[in-house]
Amino acid sequence: MKTYSLKFKQNIPISLDEAWNFFSSPLNLAKITPADMRFVVTSDYTTDTKVYAGMIITYKISPLAGIKLNWMTEITHVVEGQYFVDEQRFGPYALWHHQHHFKEIPGGVEMTDILNYAIPYSIIGQFANKVFVGKKLKEVFDYRVKAIEGLFGKM
Repeated sequence: MKTYSLKFKQNIPISLDEAWNFFSSPLNLAKITPADMRFVVTSDYTTDTKVYAGMIITYKISPLAGIKLNWMTEITHVVEGQYFVDEQRFGPYALWHHQHHFKEIPGGVEMTDILNYAIPYSIIGQFANKVFVGKKLKEVFDYRVKAIEGLFGKM
């Protein structure tokens, strides 16, 4: 199985507490995901719910041509104010391991996403990653940069 790695960094002009409170709430993920993906958290959480190790989050998502997919992730690691990790338990990827890191810097917070993923179906999956999946993931993270700047400003 071929795995792929992506890394994204963004500086945000907010406090570490404000960053953690926003990004550790599963419901806020929909606010920074492109609308055309029709991303909906289906777990029964409120805006006050924060991630914890062992937390299961379910979603519906339409990444391609309106095709609806169910997705389930588990929060496997949490160090409050520093990082958390989500891993796919059920969904479109053969592997999904997404680290969210937060570090206080002068004037705000540096947020780093480290994503390791794999596509099923061997060579067909590799082709799909090259033609579509890798580009779509980059688009999603590029969208997040703009959405986060819209919510919190630009550094």
